[in-house]
Amino acid sequence: MPLPNATTSHALLLATVNDLSTPYFLAPAIAGAARCVRERLVIILFSRLFNTGRRPRSPLAGRPEKHSRRDSFGSAHSDSSAGISHTKTWNDIQRLLTYVYVQATAVAQELDKVLLQVDVLLRGFDEDLSEDFGKDFEVVIRIEGDCIPVPLPQSVTSLRMAWSKPGDHVRDDEAVPGSPTAPGLDPPTYPVVALGGTFDHLHAGHKILLSMAAWIADEKVIVGVTDDELLTKKDYKEVVESLPERIRGVRNFMELFKPTLVYDIVPINDVYGPAGTDPNIQALVVSKETTSGGKAVDQRREENGLPPLKAFAIDVISHRSRRLVADDVEALKQAKMSSTYIRQWIVSRTQQKPESGT
Repeated sequence: MPLPNATTSHALLLATVNDLSTPYFLAPAIAGAARCVRERLVIILFSRLFNTGRRPRSPLAGRPEKHSRRDSFGSAHSDSSAGISHTKTWNDIQRLLTYVYVQATAVAQELDKVLLQVDVLLRGFDEDLSEDFGKDFEVVIRIEGDCIPVPLPQSVTSLRMAWSKPGDHVRDDEAVPGSPTAPGLDPPTYPVVALGGTFDHLHAGHKILLSMAAWIADEKVIVGVTDDELLTKKDYKEVVESLPERIRGVRNFMELFKPTLVYDIVPINDVYGPAGTDPNIQALVVSKETTSGGKAVDQRREENGLPPLKAFAIDVISHRSRRLVADDVEALKQAKMSSTYIRQWIVSRTQQKPESGT
């Protein structure tokens, strides 16, 4: 069946990716899904590159993905049942997530669906979705010609199925430089990774930050969430979510993105949070705008006799693909991707309601 109409509240979009190049072929499906869904869209990308190595793969997982795109594996992209080095592919995964989120968010903003919840998940061929994963969804969207070599639970296969034609299989032809934040001596993952933020009205920018922290962690992620008392000067503070709401939103997303990790989500009242004093943390995820905070954390750790943390910076501007920079990534820097814009939108809608009844 074709893509459903705009009466659909919750939808799944499932697809396989054969490599870590920008998935331009998914653009029509993502845009179509964002147009037809009112409340929530969950996009799951399956790939052998995301394998965890924790258990034997499904018998179907040995079959190649049915795409015309060739593999583009370097030393960081080894074809292994245990997947790839998560630190060496930091930039690749960041670009992948950014592209998918921007495609969906741009359409949602265009249609004034500012509160549309979009979640992008990465799953290996050796990971199964939970039996009840599809219980809250109405339709599952697939890509024509795509065979997902993972057994899907009945809660998903019993949903209405819609098919979308793939877009052009464009490749990134520019040379891919090494990540300055992930030199070759880095381990594939770190046991404990930390990050912090306000995380008000969780949006795509937040989710990329949280996803990347989970991507490079293999045991625990510690998330510091700014306490309410530090947010009294925020614009449109009357609609800032409470601390418990923000913590709950972060936890729900993190446990959805990578359920195998332990998540310690705590209030913070300063720039340091647990990262300034916890000897068990090895890595810190920051945005380009908060790199100074990372330096402050290392200074505090030095005062406490602790080693500095390995810093990984989220940089939504990727110079690897001019098309991505020009058409998509810049959207993440616009106000419409910010919590401030979301709060402004909520306030404006609230103010319009009495007028509509007159």
